[in-house]
Amino acid sequence: MTEPVNLAQKLARIESYWEPKVVGELNGQMVKLVKFLGPFVWHHHDAEDELFYVVKGRFRMEYRDHSVWIEEGEFVIVPRTVEHRPVADEEVAVMLFEPATTLNTGNVRNERTRDVLGRL
Repeated sequence: MTEPVNLAQKLARIESYWEPKVVGELNGQMVKLVKFLGPFVWHHHDAEDELFYVVKGRFRMEYRDHSVWIEEGEFVIVPRTVEHRPVADEEVAVMLFEPATTLNTGNVRNERTRDVLGRL
């Protein structure tokens, strides 16, 4: 992949929430785009750190003892084993950077778990 990726064009193709789409890969890491709305599930990742970069909008990352707002143009890194839950009061577009082994729901399996991700 040696051509530029236009995030706005890729995000325009995403029609559902909490459905990460792969837009790039490097060194065993995946670059994913996803739209959030509402609360996700509480979970953690035993072996993977995650980076959440807000492309458009804002969301709240909840931890068991506090929460932080991540604004447009900001990112947060959630270290492995830290329980967390993203919550978006309004639609937000997020770019994720995480190891290819990262399951979107971490240690939890439910209707939002995606074992295989689509690609854009």
